[in-house]
Amino acid sequence: QVQLVESGGGLVQPGGSLRLSCVASISISNIDFMGWYRQAPGRQRELVATISNGGAVNYGDPVKGRCTITRDNAKNTVYLQMNNMTPEDTAIYYCNAARGDIELGMVRTWGQGTQVTVSS
Repeated sequence: QVQLVESGGGLVQPGGSLRLSCVASISISNIDFMGWYRQAPGRQRELVATISNGGAVNYGDPVKGRCTITRDNAKNTVYLQMNNMTPEDTAIYYCNAARGDIELGMVRTWGQGTQVTVSS
């Protein structure tokens, strides 16, 4: 039921910073987990960061110490701040919403993705 729209991607130089935004069509307070995943050419989709409804965060190893995920419930928006970016961060970044349902299991919704390219 939820729709996710990402923005903020683009071209950034190595060492630069970028902030991605994901706006949900429903209140994110009703979503158990919001997160960011990425997929680079030749790689499988991998975890970047997640944040639970209670505020617990989890980061993938490649971005630990360089990224921060936050949420603004009033704006139904989740942000991903990325610093000290490297060419290895080049990927399509996807917003994800996950909700545990006792009947259906984990119900996941994906955004369309936003391209991030780190290059000089």
